[in-house]
Amino acid sequence: MSLQGKKGLVVGIANEHSIAFGCAKAFHAAGAELAVTYLNAKAEPYVRPLAEQFASSIIVPCDVRESGQLEAVFARIKRQWGRLDFLLHSIAYAPKEDLHARITDCSQAGFATAMDVSCHSFIRMAHMAEPLMNDGGCLLTVTFYGAEKVVEEYNLMGPVKSALESSVRYMAAELGEKRIRVHALSPGPLKTRAASGIERFDELLERARSRTPEHHLVGIEDVGNVATFLVSDKAVALTGNVEYVDAGYHIVG
Repeated sequence: MSLQGKKGLVVGIANEHSIAFGCAKAFHAAGAELAVTYLNAKAEPYVRPLAEQFASSIIVPCDVRESGQLEAVFARIKRQWGRLDFLLHSIAYAPKEDLHARITDCSQAGFATAMDVSCHSFIRMAHMAEPLMNDGGCLLTVTFYGAEKVVEEYNLMGPVKSALESSVRYMAAELGEKRIRVHALSPGPLKTRAASGIERFDELLERARSRTPEHHLVGIEDVGNVATFLVSDKAVALTGNVEYVDAGYHIVG
């Protein structure tokens, strides 16, 4: 699964436990050149040393809620590389008071924020990546089984991730003629900074462990291996999929 000569954008590394870091590590090991973003000045000291492990020549801020920042990322890529072969969108956010509330009680503003950061930002990235993928490419995002079935405590993120998965299918259909493939990675529960915002997450982890056929949890390395395959030339026949990387979590009722 060589990615030699390919250039990719990774959005969503927060620390060495991030799904995005596991993917970036696998991309780099396969030979890809990476552009890496960090959320803000507070996050930069944690992310920059990780990006430097990959010899990234593009390490830039990207808060999709800040006007112009995402556009600046793609402008830098166009100026420095002139093209893009793949990207990974691994960001999600909901205000804590809305994430911890019932869906029935979430605020309009909280729902809109969660949808904008967790779903629409991927659509925006696809829009900006399209003109840089003249030779085709691959767009990846990250979802969770809670988009498909009710998972206790996942709350607001359930319908948001459902919208994200639907967007993947529609964009795959729209961009297929340009040989741009679109997928959602659906890992099992992982101990990441983002997941720590979910109430009683340790209980969710143990339920997931007991539910999987082999009774074990996946790691970020497992997700990275699947992501590397999907963005490689070995996966050109695949698009529009939700790719489960969950040790079989999703097959058990």
